[in-house]
Amino acid sequence: MILLRRLLGDVLRRQRQRQGRTLREVSSSARVSLGYLSEVERGQKEASSELLAAICDALDVRMSELMREVSDELALAELAQSAAASPAPVRPMLGSVSVTGVPPERVTIKAPAEAVDVVAA
Repeated sequence: MILLRRLLGDVLRRQRQRQGRTLREVSSSARVSLGYLSEVERGQKEASSELLAAICDALDVRMSELMREVSDELALAELAQSAAASPAPVRPMLGSVSVTGVPPERVTIKAPAEAVDVVAA
């Protein structure tokens, strides 16, 4: 299960670390307790919109930029989750076929379109 609070926390932590700032610096600037900010970054607490706004101000990051990055992370996580949940489709294997002496317009191949790669020689 993908938890939005974990993705949000990961993105906040990366933003803070990119700036080379400590939890203490950001928590002081955002006027949020160090422990609470740490729990938000670890995805253990849900951050309110007011808290997110304060953290974004402290990091000098637009909330829309933060949410865009979270959205991108969520999309990747969903893709990975769906790929892991559904096995890859089984595609029939076709061997090489050599046709000589037959005009190209007379050759017909019947197979599922997604399973055939036709290469003209």
